[in-house]
Amino acid sequence: MTPLKEKIIISGAGLVGSLLAIYLAKKNYQVEVYEKRPDPRKAALHAGRSINLALSDRGWRALEGAGIAAQIREMGIPMQGRLMHDAQGKLTYQPYGKDGQAIFSVSRGGLNQKLIETAAAFENVNFHFEKETAAVYLDSQKIAFQDTTSLESAAQIEQAEVIIAADGAFSPVRYAMQKLPRFNYSQHYIEHAYKELTILPTAEGKHQIESNVLHIWPRKNFMLIALPNLDGSFTCTLFLAYQGQEDSFENLQTESQILAFFEKYFPDILPLMPNLVADFRSNPTASLVTVRCDTWVAGRFALIGDAAHAIVPFYGQGMNAGFEDCTILNQILEQEKGDWDKILPRYERERVANGQAIADLALQNFVEMRDKVADKKFLLTKKVEAHLQNAYPHIWQPLYSLVTFSHLPYAQALQIGKEQEAIMEKFMRSYTGDESLESVLAEIDLDQIVAAKQ
Repeated sequence: MTPLKEKIIISGAGLVGSLLAIYLAKKNYQVEVYEKRPDPRKAALHAGRSINLALSDRGWRALEGAGIAAQIREMGIPMQGRLMHDAQGKLTYQPYGKDGQAIFSVSRGGLNQKLIETAAAFENVNFHFEKETAAVYLDSQKIAFQDTTSLESAAQIEQAEVIIAADGAFSPVRYAMQKLPRFNYSQHYIEHAYKELTILPTAEGKHQIESNVLHIWPRKNFMLIALPNLDGSFTCTLFLAYQGQEDSFENLQTESQILAFFEKYFPDILPLMPNLVADFRSNPTASLVTVRCDTWVAGRFALIGDAAHAIVPFYGQGMNAGFEDCTILNQILEQEKGDWDKILPRYERERVANGQAIADLALQNFVEMRDKVADKKFLLTKKVEAHLQNAYPHIWQPLYSLVTFSHLPYAQALQIGKEQEAIMEKFMRSYTGDESLESVLAEIDLDQIVAAKQ
């Protein structure tokens, strides 16, 4: 048997921590994973606190690198585009990319369980649940964990060659790093919060509405979305102002208030949600935060996933960005032949700007999803962009495709997106959105648009 390499501690057994454990196990490291929650393999899956995931190309590449993409694909439902529902019940479809391109709706809890099961099958991986970070010793590669089931017992100090924090948006390891000199950090809550609701399946276990799309009910300042599940249900998420506005969670307390709100803004979905009031009252109202920092490494400690770049969910890239962290870290580990003094600084250099960029993109896409997808001129512009993509695929790729269906660094995708938006604004300025695509293509000079891009 090949001797094991150094011991590595991963703090956090969520999606990113569990995937990283698989990568490191395959490279023969001794991996110890600590998690403050109970073992999810022993608990019933439930909704209410996490938005369904949209798995796209960056995430698939990471899963393929870990050798488990085929297993995960069986858990997902492909969504080829957005289906917008206006206030009158009219439907408008917008494909995500070219034919054959899709994002996949996946259960967060189911995916996390599968990743933990896969990682735990390695002899050189151990999971330690109900262990909360109690102290972080940045200068000595040590971290202490407190048993949450026995708070009177002393915290256990562990040491490792490398300690990687995959411990979420409110990372205790990052909190310790924030006390270092010149550590730039920001935390920003948007005014909106979210609440999960459910569309039940039919008596036969089928979906009541189209299953291979992401449904959006855009209402200018707020929106409702629905993602399909394998059991025929849909996980719906209402994004609405937390308080301070007439239409806000603060003002939806009684049954009559809740029903009146849905009858006014989402009348077509009410018959599909017989448990609406009960779900609304029992499921929590959760906040949406963006976390940024430009230091991801301190000595032999490193941040990954939400600990480094928690983002709002509106580009469907939170998990995908965290999985891409694993892909890039694994590539650097191979290139630097296990030299952690080179691996970690290089990992930081290559990922920080991209973490900042996807945070910007996610916030930007919220405006698009709740407002612009119902705008006729926006939809017409998107159709022209799709035509450009088909006619000049090596020159023009829509921003959504660059982010979702490519591996181009997020920072580069953001820059290209800004340039293309300025070009389209110039050439589409005279159109209102009432024109047909054919009439616009007959008038507009596509070669000039391409020339402006080059």
